[in-house]
Amino acid sequence: MKFRRTRVAGVMLMAALWAGLPANAQDRVSILLGSHHVNAPSSYEEFNPGAFLTWEQERFDWTVGGFRNSYGKGAVAAMVGMPIYERGVAQIALTGGLALYPGDGSRFDVHAGDVIPLAGVRARYGNAFMQVFPGDGSSMDAILSFGLSFGLKDADP
Repeated sequence: MKFRRTRVAGVMLMAALWAGLPANAQDRVSILLGSHHVNAPSSYEEFNPGAFLTWEQERFDWTVGGFRNSYGKGAVAAMVGMPIYERGVAQIALTGGLALYPGDGSRFDVHAGDVIPLAGVRARYGNAFMQVFPGDGSSMDAILSFGLSFGLKDADP
C-alpha cells in the first residue's frame, strides 16, 4: 500500500509540474550517463542512465525526466535552472528542484516522504554537461552527475 501511495504522489507531483511548463516544444534533451559520489564511505551505483527534457526561457529553464538512481531504482525529477554565465557553447547555471525516490526518500536527511530536494550547479560545454550537488558531509561530500545534452531547435524543419 505504501508503494502505491508513493507512486500516486509521484504521478501527481509530475503532473502538477508538467502543467506549469510552457506549452511550446522542448528546447533540449539530455541523456544522463552516470555519477560519482565524492568521498562516500559506502558504495553506490555509479551507472545512472536517464533522459530529461528542458524548456529554455529567457531567465530560467525547466527540466523534467527520469533516471536510474544510485540505489538501483527508478526515480523522477523536476528542476529549474538559472544561468549565471554564458559564453558561446559554455554555460554555468544554478539549479534546484525535487526528485521522487520511491521507497528511498527516508535515506536522506531532508525529505518529505519519498520526495527529496535537490540544489547545485550545472556546467555545460558543447554537448557535455556535469552537475554538482553538495552532500551532507557524513554520507558523502558531493555527487557529480554527467552526461550529454543536445539542443532541439536546430532539428526543427
